[in-house]
Amino acid sequence: MKKLLFLFCFALIQSLWAQQILPERQRAQVVDEILEERFNSLLPELMDTTGIDMWIIISREYNEDPVIKTMLPATWLNARRRTILLFYRNKSKNTIEKLAVARYNVGKNIVSAWDKEKEPNQWKRLIQLISERNPQKIGLNFSKDHNIADGLDKTDYDEFMENLPKTYHKKVVSAEQLAVRWIETRTEREMVIYNQLVDITHDIIAEAFSEKVITPGVTTTTEVEWWMRQKVTDLGLETWFHPTVDVQRSKEELVSHLYSFSGRPDNMVILPGDLLHCDFGITYLRLNTDCQELAYVLKPKEHSAPDFLVNGLKDGNKVQDFLTTNMIKGRTGNQILANALSDAKAAGLRPSIYTHPLGLYGHSAGTTIGMWDSQGGVMKDDGENYPLNPNTVYAIELNTTITISEWNRDIRIMLEEAGFYGEDEFRYVNGRQTELLLIPRVKEQLGN
Repeated sequence: MKKLLFLFCFALIQSLWAQQILPERQRAQVVDEILEERFNSLLPELMDTTGIDMWIIISREYNEDPVIKTMLPATWLNARRRTILLFYRNKSKNTIEKLAVARYNVGKNIVSAWDKEKEPNQWKRLIQLISERNPQKIGLNFSKDHNIADGLDKTDYDEFMENLPKTYHKKVVSAEQLAVRWIETRTEREMVIYNQLVDITHDIIAEAFSEKVITPGVTTTTEVEWWMRQKVTDLGLETWFHPTVDVQRSKEELVSHLYSFSGRPDNMVILPGDLLHCDFGITYLRLNTDCQELAYVLKPKEHSAPDFLVNGLKDGNKVQDFLTTNMIKGRTGNQILANALSDAKAAGLRPSIYTHPLGLYGHSAGTTIGMWDSQGGVMKDDGENYPLNPNTVYAIELNTTITISEWNRDIRIMLEEAGFYGEDEFRYVNGRQTELLLIPRVKEQLGN
């Protein structure tokens, strides 16, 4: 009977996963539909806001500009040969042209504007298109401050400038603001999908940090990491970084923050009384998640986590609140960081905040709110001068150090959740962790 019940529950779980995750063909359809909306509705608005009426993106196969990778249709996994995209915004006529100086249409959204039989030289055809439209500003993807907006390689830049008539040289500007806004801005439909994506992420963590995967005294941290990686693959998804699992326990001293992500020992056997921490993110429908959660391994006769760990998680939630209440439109990352740290310290906490943009890339483009090794603020070339904009997503990543008298040591409460900054307000995309996951959870359900 128990076996039949287990099989039924397993089949139900598998069916739920199947409902959440689309097959490849449907994913491609959704990706292309979202891309069409972004080109036709979002891009004109961003070009008007940034004052760039012509945006030229040049990329070669297998050396793709990070921006062009987000613009390719679902059936294009790479650029082809040299792919040149030209976007021209005529604000007075309220039109936007989406042209490819390439041998092919780039999906259904971007039309080929180069007939090689009529004009064999690709650069000359590009110059013809520019001259016909006579733009006020020509944006190119070069940037010192934002790596994702710096995708134009030197060879293509040099050739472009050699072929561009001198009269247009003064019109060439960095498209960094436009590129960053394109990468960071989410549409309403994308946010509906994002909620589902983060929900899947939470579900995988919950399963990984449970008795289904972990047998205390037997299972190692490395085994859990690879289970998570395999789970993602089995579901037909991808992960943009290898998962990590680390342990804090009563008999070991707190080491540097870097320990949780690099240099930690492999194959630590998970034991009762351990505080487990994971860092995990997946990629689906061209969006990315980044999540850190905590679990406690119950000791014999325990049915809940110790109060000192429960209260520690509450302190972590408080740091989150100090950060998110300081996320105000127009503030730079350094301003948000300084205010949040000041407020948290005034409340008696020992915080560290290193929140980053999240979206089309895991470490995406936008304002940087601290780095784990730059708690005094980041330098200009790390995006310090860039403001917080609405309709953007962030990995609310941080920790607080707490003293555990029962363990005679300090520990870190490390948390990370996807958060959405809308028009003048913040919300978590799919909630946040406010209770420790318990291993095994069956103990909690059975009680005494």
